[in-house]
Amino acid sequence: MFLISDAYAQTAPAAGGAAGGLMSFLPIILMFVVLWFIMIRPQMKRQKETKAMLEALAKGDEVVTAGGILGKVSKVAEQYVTVEIAANTEITVQKSAVTTVLPKGTLKAL
Repeated sequence: MFLISDAYAQTAPAAGGAAGGLMSFLPIILMFVVLWFIMIRPQMKRQKETKAMLEALAKGDEVVTAGGILGKVSKVAEQYVTVEIAANTEITVQKSAVTTVLPKGTLKAL
């Protein structure tokens, strides 16, 4: 006949409840710090180095483009670079397509 059970009041939480909430966020904060030092910071450094390389492009530099074309810079504009890939053969590419500046004398055929 007694289908309804008795209801009891819950006890009050422990006094250290606020510190426990902060401790639950500690792994997430630690993961973000590790992510920052392993991925984000090196990526920003690489972008800064690439930007400096593109700004320093000058006539006579030997470069490799994103398509794998090797050549010597013959003209530099604000957004574009003209690259001589063979004798009397020049192509115009965007500055961002230049991936590497080679050491002087790497391309002896040009």
